[in-house]
Amino acid sequence: MNKPMSRAEVAPEQTWNLDDLFVNRAAWLAELAEIEKALETVTAYQGRLGEGSGKLLACLDARDTLMARMQKASIFASLRNAEDGGDPARQSDLAYAAGVSARVEAAMKFVDTEILALPAGTVQRFLAEQPALAVHRTDLDDLASLKPHMLSAETERVLASLGEVLEAPFMIFQRGKASDMQFAPFTAGGREQPNSFNLYEWTYEGAASAEVRRAAWGSFCKGLAPYQNTFAATFATEVTKNIVMAKARGYSSAEHFLLHQHKVPFELYTNILDTIQAELAPHMRRYARLRQRVLGLDQLLYCDVKAPLDPDYAPHITFESAGDLILQAVAPMGAEYVELLRTAFQQRWIDRAGNSGKSSGAFCASPYGAHPFILMTWTDSMRDAFILAHELGHAGHFLTAQRHQRYVNTRPAMPFVEAPSIMNEVLLARRILEGEADARMRRWVLMQVLGTYHHNFVTHLLEAELQRQVYAHAEAGQAVTAALLNERKAAILKAFWGDTVSIDEDAAMTWMRQPHYYFGLYPYTYSVGLVAATALAERARAEGDGVFAGWLGVLRAGGTLEPLGLMQQVGIDLSSPIPVRDAVAYVGRMIEELEASF
Repeated sequence: MNKPMSRAEVAPEQTWNLDDLFVNRAAWLAELAEIEKALETVTAYQGRLGEGSGKLLACLDARDTLMARMQKASIFASLRNAEDGGDPARQSDLAYAAGVSARVEAAMKFVDTEILALPAGTVQRFLAEQPALAVHRTDLDDLASLKPHMLSAETERVLASLGEVLEAPFMIFQRGKASDMQFAPFTAGGREQPNSFNLYEWTYEGAASAEVRRAAWGSFCKGLAPYQNTFAATFATEVTKNIVMAKARGYSSAEHFLLHQHKVPFELYTNILDTIQAELAPHMRRYARLRQRVLGLDQLLYCDVKAPLDPDYAPHITFESAGDLILQAVAPMGAEYVELLRTAFQQRWIDRAGNSGKSSGAFCASPYGAHPFILMTWTDSMRDAFILAHELGHAGHFLTAQRHQRYVNTRPAMPFVEAPSIMNEVLLARRILEGEADARMRRWVLMQVLGTYHHNFVTHLLEAELQRQVYAHAEAGQAVTAALLNERKAAILKAFWGDTVSIDEDAAMTWMRQPHYYFGLYPYTYSVGLVAATALAERARAEGDGVFAGWLGVLRAGGTLEPLGLMQQVGIDLSSPIPVRDAVAYVGRMIEELEASF
């Protein structure tokens, strides 16, 4: 049995280069100390923001600079912890950075409260007097929208100082997942094999062998089970925190509180959840029946829903070849965008090793003033190429925005965040299909694209449905426990899959796998991104690749427009239910084509 490598055993070329952030830990510690000293560049303006537009501009500029420095230092600690979350020293450094961040945020909170206390019309007058303030207009408008929900200046300062505590549920979840949870090896095909979060999610979940897939699932769920009460308490704490904050700030519900920063109508959120579940379920049930028939399974277990339909065909690709293919795929985005992504491979932006303690899943972190950093686990499968294309979409988006926006305007509201990454997946699929004559390979790509829709329209959307139901139960006074979470998750899965998939006690525990519950109402936004990417891809099919010039302009805009406004720049109207229904119908057509191929 091969044990996962330790971080020290990983070849440097398979890792990201954190020296590009800080040359060593000592330099990082020195920067944190300097950041706390530099707080006076902002606090010097306390009590003076009403003196004139010049004072307000100077204060906001100083805060913008300091926040960018704090983000860079925090991300460094977070990335080191993601490399090996079981290392106590890295855990300690992450906690130290969180403490500094909380102190910095608390010290600067006066900026928001003083601006909101200015006489009516003052901010608009300052904007008219001082053209340079325009860069802060979006931030000032966002702040104004919060005015009815702000508490006293001292209360806001105290809440900001409690940032580390308020973020504790996510930290506890990550710590348990990376450091404490262990998975027993399993035997399949007469061979004992190791298991871990990364091994299960990157290798075994999509294994061609039903014996391997099911044995790995059994081992995985046995590893999850002892932690369900602890993880449920952590989930419940996050829910309670948001309910209390929503009531204190005068929102009608926790969902309205969490959606405020998304800058979309509440109806978009409910429409996405209701429409996709109702209209996609029949298509996915048909796909499930096809999978059971083609694979010859007596029943389709939950661990089989991502099993390859052509088990003997598993296209492999090296990391280097995948990079070349992705660069070809994104060519419609223009030479500047292609060269930006090329740099990711040349300068070690990507950590792809599979060492013990490494964070599971994949993500892209984009510190302002530096380049992005991508984490994933590379297994030489074509599926990895799609995941890499997705994360490079985040990298391309935020680095493009950084080149055209100040820190304060770099990041758009959450519902738009997944659109650029999913767009890259769509472009990669198109590139492969354009140049591929082999029918079997074309069918595999079709299944991979369906996997993208499954991940975003099913996995993440049903996470969002669980959130919706859990918040409703909690606000009605019901305790959030492991029993409730298991019962609700099982019911949601059964309602979606009907009688096509066997939903047992192990399937009910899948709420334990994802960190998204600790990022507000993040899960539904994957569906928003996929709807937007599908709509733009269909426009490109009809009108040509010229539409991507407009898309690049949207990426440059960063957070200067609200999500629906960003999408309207390229002709996508998400205030209408039509794009959602069109995307669901597109899934149905792909499943019909796949059925015909068998």
